[in-house]
Amino acid sequence: MSIRGLKKKQPKTFKVRIITVDAEMEFSCEMKWKGKDLFDLVCRALGLRETWFFGLQYTIKGMCTWLKMDKKVLDQEIPKEDPISFHFLAKFYPEKVEEELLQEITQHLFFLQVKKQILDEEIYCSPEATVLLASYAVQAKYGDYDPNFHEPGFLAHDELLPKRVLRQYQLTAEMWEEKITAWYAEHRGIARDEAEMNYLKIAQDLEMYGVNYFPIAQNKNHTDLLLGVDAKGIHIYSINNRFSPNKSFEWSSIRNISCSEKELTIKPLDKKAEVFKFFSSQLKVNKLIFQLCIGNHDLFMRRRKVDSIEIQQMKAQAREEKARKKMENQRLAREKQLREEAERAKEELERRLFQLEDEARQANEALLRSQEAAELLAEKAQIAEEEAKLLAQNAAEAEQERQRLELTALKSKEEKRLMEQKMREAELIAVKLVKESDRRAKEAEHLKQDLHEAREAERKAKQKLLDITRLNYPHMAKYPQYSPGDSRDANFDKGSTKLDLKDIDLKRLSFEIERERLDYLEKSRKFEDRLKELKSEIHALKLEEKQAGLYS
Repeated sequence: MSIRGLKKKQPKTFKVRIITVDAEMEFSCEMKWKGKDLFDLVCRALGLRETWFFGLQYTIKGMCTWLKMDKKVLDQEIPKEDPISFHFLAKFYPEKVEEELLQEITQHLFFLQVKKQILDEEIYCSPEATVLLASYAVQAKYGDYDPNFHEPGFLAHDELLPKRVLRQYQLTAEMWEEKITAWYAEHRGIARDEAEMNYLKIAQDLEMYGVNYFPIAQNKNHTDLLLGVDAKGIHIYSINNRFSPNKSFEWSSIRNISCSEKELTIKPLDKKAEVFKFFSSQLKVNKLIFQLCIGNHDLFMRRRKVDSIEIQQMKAQAREEKARKKMENQRLAREKQLREEAERAKEELERRLFQLEDEARQANEALLRSQEAAELLAEKAQIAEEEAKLLAQNAAEAEQERQRLELTALKSKEEKRLMEQKMREAELIAVKLVKESDRRAKEAEHLKQDLHEAREAERKAKQKLLDITRLNYPHMAKYPQYSPGDSRDANFDKGSTKLDLKDIDLKRLSFEIERERLDYLEKSRKFEDRLKELKSEIHALKLEEKQAGLYS
């Protein structure tokens, strides 16, 4: 057979993308496949056996519709896209999750879907309950709380609370994390499947859990009511209140449900009761409501019948699996406890070992310090001995120096006394010289005055003599040959001689005065030189005294 012939015999296929709550898968489907063929393929891929809760949902013209199991996939009104996208979701909800959800995969898919509905605010939940549910979600994801590993901020990237709750309370992300962590720490020892089951057990008590809402009207013109379908029955709500139904029809009290175009009729089991009729906006909505009613009613009746062999086997397997997991969890918990105790014992031993090592190190350090201190003390003793010898030597030298300084001090005292005596003598001489100088100055002044008076008297005498001569001998010049004139001339010469002698005495007196003045100046100069010598000697003695004081 040729390759071309093989190609002709291969069936035509189309691609499908299946989107679960946490994953995506792609499959190739044959053109003739029905909805059930595709659904079974997805369930096998997921390992799911409780298939009656789920379905394949798609959106067409803004309306969510479920894929029919008994019709071909391509014959249904599905989106024209490649690949065709379907959402694998829970279509029907159990009344009691703990009793009906047997497989772990079933439980996990319900957990993810219900969690998403709460976060998307499709199911209303009080703020307190959302925090508790968030703590179970964290336990399912991260396991037991460990403060060393789960540091502040580890929930920063997790969506755990509805935005409505975050807007309602003005709390920071750190405050919300602290509240969730406080509950999270209380769930220590709870396994992942147990945490997810606890989450679902709390969620199934919420008013909007598992309810599909549809707008309806009691007549053809107004849409003023909501119809809700869930696992327990059909409920009628007002538009603004989805929590408390105005009227409810439990599945056990419904005799018949019929659908014709846009009208849907509910007939109670009590024939005397009023038949409830309502209208929807589209025929597709009526058909969708009708399908949900049939599916939920079938499950309701199935729960109240004896389980089939398959369900009994699944429940037995679930019980065995739970028992095995319980034993495994207990074993793991025991091992974990033993490991923690061993780790604590190890830490205690390590701490004790570290403490002993630290004590040994401190003892060694103390021993080394003692040895070093002993060596240091020995060196200090040797140094002290040498210093004692040196001090004794220095003391002897100091004693000699002291004796020398005492002698020097005695000599200095004697010399100082002599110098002081010389200074006193010099001061007396200076005083005497000053007095003598004053006396001589006064005498010189008197002599100068006497000299001046003598010269003045001489001048007056000369003038007087000249005047007398002129009066007595007026014609002496005319008669030079007159003999008496010779006698007068002799007398005049005699007077001149006397005057010359007197001038000689004055000159001699002046010379003596000048000579005495020069002698006085010479003595004064010598006295000043002597005073300078005495001052130099006194200064030298003072320096010697200071040095002697420093030495002592």
